Amino acid sequence: MQRKSCISKLAATLMTVCGLSFMSNATGETLVVGYSDWPGWVAWEVAIEKDWFAEAGVDVEFEWFDYAASMEAFAAGQLDAVTMTNGDTLVTGSTGAQSVMIILGDYSNGNDMVVAAPGIGSVAELKGKKVGLEIGFVGHLLLLDALESVGLTEADVELVNVPTNETPQVLASRDVDAIVAWQPNSGQSLARVPGSTAIYTSSDQPGLIYDVLAVSPQSLASNREEWSKVVDVWYRVVDYILDPNTVDDALSIMAARAGLSPEEYAPLLAGTKLLTLEEAKGFLKETDGFDSLIGSSKISDEFNLKYEVYSEPQNLKAYIDPSLTLEK
Repeated sequence: MQRKSCISKLAATLMTVCGLSFMSNATGETLVVGYSDWPGWVAWEVAIEKDWFAEAGVDVEFEWFDYAASMEAFAAGQLDAVTMTNGDTLVTGSTGAQSVMIILGDYSNGNDMVVAAPGIGSVAELKGKKVGLEIGFVGHLLLLDALESVGLTEADVELVNVPTNETPQVLASRDVDAIVAWQPNSGQSLARVPGSTAIYTSSDQPGLIYDVLAVSPQSLASNREEWSKVVDVWYRVVDYILDPNTVDDALSIMAARAGLSPEEYAPLLAGTKLLTLEEAKGFLKETDGFDSLIGSSKISDEFNLKYEVYSEPQNLKAYIDPSLTLEK
C-alpha cells in the first residue's frame, strides 16, 4: 500500500498552492466565500436567494466549488473564507493556509456511512474484508471509529484507496466488501447495490465530523464587524430551515442548488444536524472528546499526525475563535 502518498495528496497539493501565494483577499469591501455541496453549506443558498446579506448591511459574494477545489482556492488567497470540516482546516493550515473557524454550523448525523455489501450485517463482520475509502480523509476516521466500537483495528481489514465519488461503482463491482462515503455517494451506494446495508454512520458518533466556516486571519482582523454580521445571517438561515412553517421553502432552495428535487434532498438534510445558536455555544466549550469542536479537532489532529498528513501538531486554539458566536 502506498499509504503515505495517498493520505498526503491533498496536503501536497495545498502546499504547492501555498508555495505560490497565500494572501488574504480582504479589502474591507466584498467578502468572498467558497462553498460546496454539503447540506450544512448549501444552506447558505437560502440567505443568498433571499438577499439577507444586503439586509444585514454586509457585502458577501459566494462562489460555488467542488470541495477540494474550494480549499485550493482558499490556499491560493482567492477567498476570504471557505466551508470545510474541522479536520480539513488543520490540513490546509499545516500547509501555510491558516484559517480561523468562526461558525460551527452542523455535524454529520448519518450522511457519512460505512456501507457493506449484501451478506455483511455488522461492523464485526468486516474482519478480514476489503474496505474501499479515501485513505487519510474523514471517511477513514469514521471507519477507525467503527472498528474500535467492536474491538477491531485497522489491521483487521484490508484498505483499498478509492476516491469518494467512485465508491458506488466500486461497491457494485464487488472489488471490495464495503465502502465508506458521505452523501450523496453513500446513498448512491445503497441504491446501486440491492441488499447493501449502512452498518455504521456518523450518527453513531455525533461530533466526529463538524462543519464550519473558516476565515483567513487577515480578513477576520480587518473585517471583524462584517464577519459578525455574517454570523447573524447564518443563524437566521438555521432558524428558517428548522422552522416547520418555512422548511419546505428552504428545502426547495437547497435542492435546486444541488440539482435535486426537494424529495431527493430531504434525506440529505435529515442526515445533517444543523446547530441552533444555543446548541453551537455548547459545542464551543473546551472539553475533550467529540462533544466539543476543540475536542473533535484534537482527535483529527492526532489522526492526521498518525497517517502523516502533516508532520507537526497544530496549535488548535489558533484555529478557533468562538467569540463572534458566544457574544450573540
